[in-house]
Amino acid sequence: MIKIWLVIAGIAGGVVLTSLAPALIGTLRSQVAMLPGMSWFMGEPIQASAARDAERHDHHHDEAAIKLSDRQIAAAGIEVEQAKAGVLSRRRFVPGLVTPSGDRIARVAVRLLGTVVELRKRLGDAVERNEVVAVIESREVADAKSEYLATRLTDELQQTLFARATSLWQGKVMTENDYLRARTTAQDARVKFDSARQKLFTLGLSEEQIAALPNQPAASLRRQEVRSPISGRVAERRVDLGALVGREGQESELYVVVDLSELWIDLAVAPADLPAIREGQEITVVVGTSHERAPAQIIFISPLLDRDTRAARVVASLANPDHAFRPGSFVTAEIALSQDHADVVVPKAALQTIKGERVAFVRNERGFEARQVATGREDDRAIEIVSGLFAGEAIAISNTFVLKAELGKAEAEHQH
Repeated sequence: MIKIWLVIAGIAGGVVLTSLAPALIGTLRSQVAMLPGMSWFMGEPIQASAARDAERHDHHHDEAAIKLSDRQIAAAGIEVEQAKAGVLSRRRFVPGLVTPSGDRIARVAVRLLGTVVELRKRLGDAVERNEVVAVIESREVADAKSEYLATRLTDELQQTLFARATSLWQGKVMTENDYLRARTTAQDARVKFDSARQKLFTLGLSEEQIAALPNQPAASLRRQEVRSPISGRVAERRVDLGALVGREGQESELYVVVDLSELWIDLAVAPADLPAIREGQEITVVVGTSHERAPAQIIFISPLLDRDTRAARVVASLANPDHAFRPGSFVTAEIALSQDHADVVVPKAALQTIKGERVAFVRNERGFEARQVATGREDDRAIEIVSGLFAGEAIAISNTFVLKAELGKAEAEHQH
């Protein structure tokens, strides 16, 4: 009877141990693992799991890595720059026409009747300011110069006589009537002299030319030198040698001189864009096929709209020191309508789309790493990076399609 009870008790104890064994074993393993020197008890499965995770990470990193040497990068034409803060601009592209600056065109003309006896400049010749470009022979100018010289001598004489009369009158040697007659005569001589001088100014003579007349030979009085008022180049020649100019008192043009060191860009801007532009604003001018770029500045915005095009005339000033731009050329003006600052901005060419995600290629020691990025605002050239890239990191900005192709080849090799 006692044996039977012992057997029953043993069976019951075994059932209890069997049901509690998993929990007890788990508790025992966790406590043993915490004891010093017992890490080997749990080490093998933990190391195996970590190794599998590291293997998966390395496999993913290898898939995103593109191994290229510096020589291969240079040969592929891949440019590298740092991602940095920048400005995103909303631009409007407006066609324009290059014209000479209205402030740098001079029409060399004469205001007297005469004959052209010298033309010293040809089309395209360079001209300096105040340089003689033509010589006119004219009876009118000879008469005007002669009158000036005669009245000059008369004025000098009468002023001398009046000074003497003043001295005599003050010494009570001359009567007051004689003194007054001397004063009137001197004043009349001065008026005639000033009138003759002003006539020479009207004919186009300068202060220096008038001052030099008393020392010139009489034969040169009929000749009148014509000078250019500005420096530039001869764009047009309007007369021929021996031509009669100044008929019926009309002004006659001899040359048109243009200074091309500064040009105007005529633009037609839509009314909707006018509130976003202002005088003094910087714009960029792009030449048609050559894509040459140059800065310009808006100097005039017309308050009136064209009746036919319903656009406003906008004029920009373009510096042209090397004469790279020519009047009559068609250009495109880039006008920034708005500007937004962003912490990280990269060129659009720096990004590629891979499996539906935007990817940038970050430079590292082995080559490049394809990194997924999140984008934000953009303009026609650049795009904002919201996450995935920091300012200062070096990235590929050109020929990134080569890196995309290399990445595809690397993934294909891993799959095989």
